[in-house]
Amino acid sequence: MTLRPLRLMALLSLILLAGCAGRAPAPDGERRAGEWQAQAERLAELDTWVLTGKAGLRTPQESTSANLDWSQHPHYYRLLISGPFGSGRATLEGRAGRFSLTTAEGRFAAQTPEALMEQQLGWSLPVSDLADWIRGLPADGSDYRREADAKGFPRRLEQDGWEIVYRDWTQAADLWLPSRLTMTYDDVKVTLVVTDWRPAVDN
Repeated sequence: MTLRPLRLMALLSLILLAGCAGRAPAPDGERRAGEWQAQAERLAELDTWVLTGKAGLRTPQESTSANLDWSQHPHYYRLLISGPFGSGRATLEGRAGRFSLTTAEGRFAAQTPEALMEQQLGWSLPVSDLADWIRGLPADGSDYRREADAKGFPRRLEQDGWEIVYRDWTQAADLWLPSRLTMTYDDVKVTLVVTDWRPAVDN
């Protein structure tokens, strides 16, 4: 057999392999087209979870990070923030329209969690909307613009002046949930990385 037929056989083999690969199911751990729509109802009803991760904050004046421990329930949440920014360790709690922040200096209250964090820590996360954004959903009550990726999952969300970009996903309790996202507002950029997602889901 000459060199040219050998090359032709190799090329045909590659084409056949590529065709087989295109028809094969996606391996476990990979997102598939249509899965976002299939989980939409369960995701919207998800109101209880525990997650841990890290938050990075970048402003024109500083660049820093902290550890997060977030416990969410239908009528109560607690966000434990520890690390370089803040007062070493701060606990933000919300229930029935009441918000408090506990630091080494004491316990403080305000009408919104954002105002509370700004007053006591000098920076703020969009806590009121974050419970929706962390699930890949727009928050209720205001206009938004959302773009999807090739598999139908959210890629980019604009709402309340924030731009949220979803960069990675993880599967927990048969749900695909964001594991890495960046949020930008003017010259403030927040990066959230979830290291452990534990949603409470009724199967």
